[in-house]
Amino acid sequence: MSKIELFAAIRRDLAAGMSGRAIEEKHRVGRRTVSAAMASALPPPRKTMPPRGSKLDPFKPAIDDILRADLDAPRKQRHTIRRIYHRLLDEHGMADISYQVVRTYVADRKPKIRAESGRGPIKVFFPQTHRPGAEAEVDFGEVVINLRGEPVTCMLFSFRMSFSGKAIHRIFASGGQEAFFEGHAHALKRLGGVPTGKIRYDNLRSAVAKVLGFSRQRIETQRWTAFRSHYGLDVFYCQPGIEGAHEKGGVEGQIGWFRRNHLVPVPRVDSFDQLNAMIDQWDDQDDVRRIGARDRTVGDDFAVEQPLLMRLPDDDFETGIWLTPRVDRYSQVTVRTNRYSVPVRLVGRPVRVQLHASHLVVYDGREQVAWHERLMAKGGSRLDLDHYLEGLIRKPGALPGATALEQARAAGRFTPVHDAWWAAARKAHGDAAGTRALIEVLLLHRHMLHEHVVAGLATAVRAGALTADAVALEARKFAEADDRPSMSPPAPRALPANVISLTERRLAQLPADTRPLPTVTAYDQLLRRRAEGTGS
Repeated sequence: MSKIELFAAIRRDLAAGMSGRAIEEKHRVGRRTVSAAMASALPPPRKTMPPRGSKLDPFKPAIDDILRADLDAPRKQRHTIRRIYHRLLDEHGMADISYQVVRTYVADRKPKIRAESGRGPIKVFFPQTHRPGAEAEVDFGEVVINLRGEPVTCMLFSFRMSFSGKAIHRIFASGGQEAFFEGHAHALKRLGGVPTGKIRYDNLRSAVAKVLGFSRQRIETQRWTAFRSHYGLDVFYCQPGIEGAHEKGGVEGQIGWFRRNHLVPVPRVDSFDQLNAMIDQWDDQDDVRRIGARDRTVGDDFAVEQPLLMRLPDDDFETGIWLTPRVDRYSQVTVRTNRYSVPVRLVGRPVRVQLHASHLVVYDGREQVAWHERLMAKGGSRLDLDHYLEGLIRKPGALPGATALEQARAAGRFTPVHDAWWAAARKAHGDAAGTRALIEVLLLHRHMLHEHVVAGLATAVRAGALTADAVALEARKFAEADDRPSMSPPAPRALPANVISLTERRLAQLPADTRPLPTVTAYDQLLRRRAEGTGS
């Protein structure tokens, strides 16, 4: 039993009301281990040894060929394990490998080869009756959405209650372990509890590290064991491949129904958050539908089973994965073969990255320094022009060809108005000075709304005002006329109406000076005393 499974067993016994001393005696552990299991379902990480190869690996193809040939051989003239072992010794030069190692591999591989050839046993199907609040099914399905004008293939997560047919859906950029966990956490929160019985799964890599033959036994991934222990999930793994699809046919059909009824035509959205908000509404609307020939709606049946669900744990499980990459000389971090920008002041330093299913957050210590939507393809880059502005002030010649600038143009954040003002500034002040002025304008976006800065740029271009101060002045006028709250803090007092210069405007931002005017009366008294002393 691994340590994470030990923690899961301890937490089960604690939930059943067993005392700490009884748990210590049962599992032969100390008080600290019991306390650690009470505090968290995830034990402290430990160093893992690299996997070891087997001496039998070079001879496995030969064994597979023998087993395939036996499929067409007479029943009484097929290879025994001992005959296979001797052939490996005589014909393939095998040495220093025991008979037991060969026997274990053949016992595991022989039924697989028979099933792969289509000669497995005949399957019989039986109708099932599901108890309220007890069973559920989980699966992923591919869907296509139109994300910011481009077709993108995503993964639809579905968690379906078997009794009522109530299903919770979520769309993610990928079907990795982060999406698997986030989908569960969202579904259980929306359902308001945890099923008391089995939850059926495929042999997803997010949950299953290894399938042990054709049995129901699985070696689970460590984080999945901790996750299901945290929520108290009781899992059931279907048979591998297409043959096990019927064991969770409810969720297989549910994904197809949802895709046809809600994702046709292909939805056009600007973000995954916007799409998932729509999906939550669709899930609520589906409560009024009837499945097949049922006389009750999905919502009616779910109202019966919802009170029977187990209570959710008080604290949430951290579904994101923490990574610690180092910022390279391009001010980027590499996460899952993709590159994401961070502020240039962090070049050469390690940072912390919290990877979620559809986005990632970069921290410098406890300070959040970057947020990026996760890339779905491999080998891509997502760069934020704002992260490079401090470096571009020193090297303005790098801006025209910068990849971050091209991505900002494609995303609509660097507009044709920016280009027009930049071209005029370079013509008036030269390439270097004009580009530095543009960078100062781009810095305004950090504390002013994007549309206010763009409006200020447009006014400055028409007026021929080609300095960052002039753009800031015009942008502030638009911000004051806008009813929406500005990103910058409010002025301490109202500005006078007759401000005609930037200097006066800056002084007007300061609070009123109530101090008395300076006086030299005290010093004049000293001068009189000195004069009187000299005269005597």
